Amino acid sequence: MYLKRKIDAYLIDWKNDMDKKPLVVKGARQTGKTESIQKFGLENYKNVVYINFVLEKKYKTILSDGYEVDSIIKNISLIDPSKDFIPHETLIVFDELQQMPDIATSLKSFCLDGRFDVICSGSLLGLHYEKIHSISVGYKTDYEMRSMDFEEFLWAKRYEGTADEMLLHMIECKSFSETEMSVYQALFLDYCILGGMPAVVASYIEKGTFSKTLDIQRQILLDYEEDVKNYANSLDKAKILSVYRNIPAQLAKENKKFQYSIIAKSARSREYTGCIDWLYDAGVIHICYCLNFPELPLKGNYDETKYKLYYADTGLLVASLDEEAQENLRANKNLGVYKGALYENFVAEAFVKQGLGLYYYKREDSTLEEDFFVRTADELIPVEVKSNSNCSKSLQALIKGDKYSDIHKGIKLSAGNIGNANGILTFPYFTSFLIKRYLHTLSISKQL
Repeated sequence: MYLKRKIDAYLIDWKNDMDKKPLVVKGARQTGKTESIQKFGLENYKNVVYINFVLEKKYKTILSDGYEVDSIIKNISLIDPSKDFIPHETLIVFDELQQMPDIATSLKSFCLDGRFDVICSGSLLGLHYEKIHSISVGYKTDYEMRSMDFEEFLWAKRYEGTADEMLLHMIECKSFSETEMSVYQALFLDYCILGGMPAVVASYIEKGTFSKTLDIQRQILLDYEEDVKNYANSLDKAKILSVYRNIPAQLAKENKKFQYSIIAKSARSREYTGCIDWLYDAGVIHICYCLNFPELPLKGNYDETKYKLYYADTGLLVASLDEEAQENLRANKNLGVYKGALYENFVAEAFVKQGLGLYYYKREDSTLEEDFFVRTADELIPVEVKSNSNCSKSLQALIKGDKYSDIHKGIKLSAGNIGNANGILTFPYFTSFLIKRYLHTLSISKQL
């Protein structure tokens, strides 16, 4: 069962670009890269040459005569004479590039040659990205693929066009009807439990139940841990795994700043140098940095030693919880002690999938703190994630405070309906995936 993805339209646009360069699609394991690329190739090319460097190790010798296109094609044909290379009608796919990062050196040749379209993809490319980028800079296009976002989940449930309707409600500050709130909240909670891994969502769509979805999620978590054991060569693998496994417990606490002392009483951050970076580069976590001060610009205005960590897919976070929480959540839709953690993780995930950075603020000498921040061209907007209908004093203080000149309004994401009062825009959780589009409409309205 193929599920419609946003990369589908991107790949069509890439193919139709007369000046296209070889494409590198990176992303975490099992986010649907290979399936989307293969479907695209079969539907849009007369001929597809697919090479998987994990399953077909014999192709690791194709660079033995150099990086020129003709040499590579010759060697591929020697290994498998049945593979055809029809100029201007062939897509070459190099999959599992992390097993053969040197193939990136050939992208310049393919780009200049122009006879064949080339897509490279693979998991854990972030770990090799610096090398891949340095040897192919200027001769490739990058695309990062993540698990399905809520809009793609709505497509899978046949709610086409629903995102546009939701956005219109946000722009017009028009409340959702009782029916809309009931349906969208139910869909959203299902998405939170399932996450966006295509295999998990496909099982749910096909069976109409959560049956077997937890098994798939847990296998993905095991695969991620196996990647640590196989690829974290120069780092302490046990420390990487302890960081990853400790994230749910730390998110469930009031103070969500990641603390190594919770992993082990004697743990120090210097002992875990590189562990966070490894998990981030592997695409399995997101990092939310603490701002030095809530003002523009955001980049460079944060403390690299203070951060919160989130799972890249909220469904995998749910799958990592203890058995009792699992049963209560799936059977009764009761989020329990993890309610705030799950909603906050979902918002972080939604923001990253929109291309928004993750920043929070915690003032050391007071109780002032805020979950996230987004921005327009000239305005900083604090975003509060609330598991209840209350509004924190921190959000009000940031909006009204004279010291925060870049802040004029705030956004509260909660279980409630749309509203606007005292400079605070209230949106339901399920609209989190539309925040960037909403901010864009604010920027346009200022220009008119």
